[in-house]
Amino acid sequence: MIKKIKYIIGIDEAGRGPLAGPVSVGVVLIPHDFDWDLIPGVNDSKKLSAKKREVIFKRALELVAAGELWYSVQMPTAKQIDTKGISVVIRAAMEKGLREVMAENPRGPLGFREVMVKLDGSLYAPAEFVHQETIIKGDAKEKVIGLASIMAKVTRDRYMEKITNKPTLQVYNFAQHKGYGTLVHRTAIAKHGLSLEHRVSYCKNIKLL
Repeated sequence: MIKKIKYIIGIDEAGRGPLAGPVSVGVVLIPHDFDWDLIPGVNDSKKLSAKKREVIFKRALELVAAGELWYSVQMPTAKQIDTKGISVVIRAAMEKGLREVMAENPRGPLGFREVMVKLDGSLYAPAEFVHQETIIKGDAKEKVIGLASIMAKVTRDRYMEKITNKPTLQVYNFAQHKGYGTLVHRTAIAKHGLSLEHRVSYCKNIKLL
């Protein structure tokens, strides 16, 4: 007997390309009949202002507290990215996030056939998730993927802002560029070298002054 799909999961990542900081993988689980009027404005995180992302993030946390949705954000470190490769750590983080949201659902154990997984870009869920769809630019086409992208982006941005004022990291001004390869950031690397937050494998072409 085929079980009815009861929940939808959206998956997206943020921070694949920066020179420093973790990559962030967001997983969001909602009931199949979730009312998106409860959290207006959801879209691809890249198309929203930082202020708007924060508003949506805080509203999502309210809905988590109310038992309306569930989410997980996993953030593999720069060292893990250097050691294992970006694709490997993203997949492991995605699988961990999936396990968490499946387990956190308070309405009882979920079967893999009761869930539809929607993923952005080139991501694929483990084979036991028999209902899954990978969607190019899915964060702009599917709200559940867009919300996953927002949860991942805001969590990562908050982390980069938090570590900015550490004595050994102040020279990089992570709060401004979030670890991306801006001219300011690349100049700081050339002048001061790499920190433990930098992805060594991403910075090979930057010459030290």
